[in-house]
Amino acid sequence: MVRPEQNFKLRHLPSLLGKTFSLWFNDHPFRLSAIVAYYAVISLPALLVITINVVGSVWGYEIVQGKLTAEFSAVLGKDVAGFIESIITETQKSEKNTISTVLGIGTLLFGATGVFYQLKISLNKIWKVDTTSQSRLWAILVDRLLSFAFVLVLGFLLLVSFVLTTAISMVSDYIKETMPDIFLYLAYSFDLVISIGLITLLFALIFKFLPDAKVKWKTVWIGALITSILFAIGKFLLGLYFGEAEPASTYGAAGTIVLVLLWVSYSSLILFFGAEFTYVYAERYGYGIKNNKGF
Repeated sequence: MVRPEQNFKLRHLPSLLGKTFSLWFNDHPFRLSAIVAYYAVISLPALLVITINVVGSVWGYEIVQGKLTAEFSAVLGKDVAGFIESIITETQKSEKNTISTVLGIGTLLFGATGVFYQLKISLNKIWKVDTTSQSRLWAILVDRLLSFAFVLVLGFLLLVSFVLTTAISMVSDYIKETMPDIFLYLAYSFDLVISIGLITLLFALIFKFLPDAKVKWKTVWIGALITSILFAIGKFLLGLYFGEAEPASTYGAAGTIVLVLLWVSYSSLILFFGAEFTYVYAERYGYGIKNNKGF
């Protein structure tokens, strides 16, 4: 491994971002994000069912379903929230025999891992990872198991997020009644820090374990933090854009699907930019990203 020629300084950030944008644009991120968005919609029913069952077993099924619906409503609007609710209802209400149940579970697991599998392929491309030497069947099996692990991680982080958000909400209500407004702003700031921290953790796990690459934790944390900050800004701006422009209104009945596709696609663009930044940072400071030829 090449030793770092210099240490990161804040004044390096503009040149790092410029190099990142150049590589990001050359890697055709719009095509990659469109693929991930397509698989995200296909995976959505399975992801929702698994998440609700995993998190709901601890937090309560109806509470989790309500919180998920509220989150979708806040970001994408009431129409999408209603669409999500209908998906959950349809996937959970039918009676099935043993064989169809087993097949259904298998289909569910395969479907839920699709979006993470496509993310892995995209990250391998962005990080210039060579996977040609891998045993194809074995690689697919490992990839699907790893992708399912990320579904469980996502469920766990949602659970932690729900618990912390509820606790902060209770504290905020208490502050409103008994303390000056300055403490309320502190509670909101703390909520934002917690949110960015959880998103940073998720991105760090994705960058560290999802691609077929070896990357140092120092590089991972910096890339994940940059990505989470951009993601938080992007989430806010997308909420404003979707609320004001209503880009799916011209698609009629298919508008909710289009809105989900757009949101996932735009979010993926941010994720891929963060991955490119991680790559640029690793290469510039000598940490490097190596192929992981574990199988």
